[in-house]
Amino acid sequence: MRVFLTGGSGYIGRATIGALLRHGHTVEALARNDRAAETVSALGATPVPGGLGDPGVLNAAAARAEAVVHLAQAATGDEDLAAATAMQDGIGTGPYVHTGGTWVYGDTLGVADETAPWNPPSLVAWRKPVEGAVLRRARQGGRPVLLQPGLLYGGENRLIDLFYTSPGKDAGAIPCIGTGENHWPLVHIDDIAELYVAALKAVPGAVYVGVGGVNPTAKDCALALSRAAGIDGKVASISLEQARERMGPIADAFVLDQQFTPARARAELGWVPTHTDPLAVLGRR
Repeated sequence: MRVFLTGGSGYIGRATIGALLRHGHTVEALARNDRAAETVSALGATPVPGGLGDPGVLNAAAARAEAVVHLAQAATGDEDLAAATAMQDGIGTGPYVHTGGTWVYGDTLGVADETAPWNPPSLVAWRKPVEGAVLRRARQGGRPVLLQPGLLYGGENRLIDLFYTSPGKDAGAIPCIGTGENHWPLVHIDDIAELYVAALKAVPGAVYVGVGGVNPTAKDCALALSRAAGIDGKVASISLEQARERMGPIADAFVLDQQFTPARARAELGWVPTHTDPLAVLGRR
């Protein structure tokens, strides 16, 4: 299958290009600059010059493809919706896989699934109208699918490294917001890449949380990161107010207490996460 993908030079994008190619698909990937083009080319994809603010480029690339995977992070909800609209117009009745995230559900009060009510922190509140519009295309003959990854780990650990490991090394202790008893719905980068491939065969309008099914506490994750950083398991508790000062609005997402099951994706797509010990990965030097 010919797949057009946005965000190909990013953390999830690089892994997803690899997974698509392993499964026999060919990939064209949006590249906003020469460096991104070099990255996706090295991975085996064909670069398409342009950005999310280029609806004509997005529409034409989607029209050439047999499926679209939208991974790139938009600056605003309006930009994301405009990009999604251009690509859905282009792909027509072909599969269109859109990226969301589990943070939109807020605290889950136990183990939840895709039927949980939305209660997003302000950081991701904009997603509701965008994802609603994307999924409504199913009523018009489109094939939209929404994937909502949990907190990613493995490989570069982008968010975890930026907000936890790097500042923790500098301070001599990994930060932990409050008591750290809240749970994180982790998913390995290689597993989520496989879910994007599996989602190409999903029914129109389907929604899947992309999680590994193992939901350790933030405190346990911080301890593992501390061991990996070589600072003897040192963890420093900070208040939510301090976290907001250091991390910005994302602090309100990191403090969410979330537990999710991947049962729907397993039952409907045959997707089974293979990485089931996130603390061992996070704690690896």
